[in-house]
Amino acid sequence: MRKLIAAASSLFLLTLVLVLKLSAQPAVGPREGQAIFRYDTFGDEQLWTDVLKMHDAVAKVDPATALAVGLKVDVDALPAPVIDALRAGQVDLTDPKVTVELLRLNAVVGVKGTVSESGELTRVGITCALCHSSVDDSFAPGIGSRLDGHANVDLNVGAIVALSPALPEALKTEFRTWGPGKYDPRHHYFDGSNIVPLNSPSVPIVIPPIYGLKGVGFETFSADGPISYWNSYVGVGQMGGHGTFIDPRIGIAISQTPDLVTPKLPALLDYQLSLRTPAPPKGSFDRQAAQRGRQLFEREARCASCHSGPRYTDVVSNPHDTVPFLHDPSEVGTDPVYATRTATGKYRTTPLRGLWQHPPYFHDGSAPDLLAVVDHYDRLFGLGLTAQQKADLVEFLKTL
Repeated sequence: MRKLIAAASSLFLLTLVLVLKLSAQPAVGPREGQAIFRYDTFGDEQLWTDVLKMHDAVAKVDPATALAVGLKVDVDALPAPVIDALRAGQVDLTDPKVTVELLRLNAVVGVKGTVSESGELTRVGITCALCHSSVDDSFAPGIGSRLDGHANVDLNVGAIVALSPALPEALKTEFRTWGPGKYDPRHHYFDGSNIVPLNSPSVPIVIPPIYGLKGVGFETFSADGPISYWNSYVGVGQMGGHGTFIDPRIGIAISQTPDLVTPKLPALLDYQLSLRTPAPPKGSFDRQAAQRGRQLFEREARCASCHSGPRYTDVVSNPHDTVPFLHDPSEVGTDPVYATRTATGKYRTTPLRGLWQHPPYFHDGSAPDLLAVVDHYDRLFGLGLTAQQKADLVEFLKTL
C-alpha cells in the first residue's frame, strides 16, 4: 500500500511540475492564445459527437431556442448580407437550418461545427469560450461582439447537454436542475472513451469570469492548482479534449496520444492573463457612498483581512506562491459539500473583480446580489453593521 501511495504521489508531483513549467514559459503572444480560447476544441468532438451525438441534437435546434438557453452569436463573424437580412427580419429564427448555417460561419460563440457541402452538420465540439465568453448585445439580445473572459451567466449547460440522445433520462433530469450560469465540474469526467461518474448527487457551481487573473495565481473556488492545472482538468476531463490529465488526489488518470491540450496551455494562459477586468459603467454607483464603503471594507467590516492586496485575495499570501492559502468552509460560513469533492477540501478567498456584472455570488450562487453577500458576513462575524453601512459597502463593491 505504501508503495502505491508513493507512486501516486510521485505521479502527481510530476504532473504538477509539468503544469508549473508550462505556466512559467515565456509568453507566446495573446493572439495565439485568443485563437485557442475561441476556436480550439482540443479534439473534444470525441465526446460531443462520437459519444453524446450532440450533432444530431443541435441540427434540430432553431436559433430562437439556442438563444433562449444562453448560446451567443458573434455578430462580427456574420457577412454583411446576413446582417442586413437579420435587420430586415428576413431570417427565420425558428428554422434549425439557420443554426447550422451559423455554425458553418463559425458564429456561435464556443461551439464549433463541421458542415458538409450538402448542409448537414456532421461533427460538433466546444471551446473555452462557450462558458467564459459573452457578447455585448450590440445587435440584439444574445447577438453582438465578443466579450472574452466574461462568464456566460445565461448559459444553461445542463439543458443543452440534456438534449443528447445518448444519455439516460435520469441523468438528463439531473442536468436540467442546474439552471442558467451553473455547471458541476465534479459530477462526471470523460476518460477519452467513457463518461465516468465522480460524485453524486450533482452540486453545480457558478461559472466564474476569467478576466483579471494576472497576479491571482489560482483560478478556481478551491484552488486545486495554478490556472494551467485547471485548464488541463477542464480541457481533458470536462470538455473531452484529446489529451492527458493525471491527479491522484481526485482519482483521475487520463492519458491519450497525441496530447492536443498540454502543448497549448502556455499560449492559453498568456491570453487569459491579458484579459482585464471591465470598468463599472459610468453612473452605476454613488461615489460618496463608495468612499465611505471603502473605509468600512478596510476597517470596521474587516473585509480586507482576507480580501487583501491589489487582487483582494489572500490566496497567494503563503511564502511559497505555488501553495495556496485557503479557508475551511466553516470559517466563511459556506456550504462544505462541493469542497469535499475537490483536491484541497477548502475554499480560497475570491479575488474581487467586476462584481457589478456577474451575480449571483459565492461558489453555489446562494447570494443573489451584493447586499446578500454583505448580510451573510454581517451575520457570520457579528459585525452589527447598520443598514446605511451595508448600503455603503455595496456601493464600494460595485467599483471593483
